[in-house]
Amino acid sequence: QVQLVESGGGLVQPGGSLRLSCAASGSIFKIYAMGWYRQAPGKQRELVAVVTSGGSINYADSVKGRFTISRDMAKNTVYLQMNSLKPEDTAVYYCNADDRTVAGVWGQGTLVTVSS
Repeated sequence: QVQLVESGGGLVQPGGSLRLSCAASGSIFKIYAMGWYRQAPGKQRELVAVVTSGGSINYADSVKGRFTISRDMAKNTVYLQMNSLKPEDTAVYYCNADDRTVAGVWGQGTLVTVSS
């Protein structure tokens, strides 16, 4: 019974920054990894960044060097710091938790729009 709540999306100009937050509650001890995915209209959902319970981190090539995923274990929260944003970063961003179930757990999504 893990639950995820995302926040921090909004409108930002190209080159700007946003920080997304994802707070987890429930059976936190079951979470193996948490990550961020994004999906633009008409496009396939893609992995943006993931961090495991052991601290291993992976990024999509398209965001490497610009985005940073981090976690605050005391708050059961994972963050995505997004810098040097580009129009192609525009998407709905979803937090995901791998709790070792088949489907995993998903947040409700938060919209990030990068535009002048």
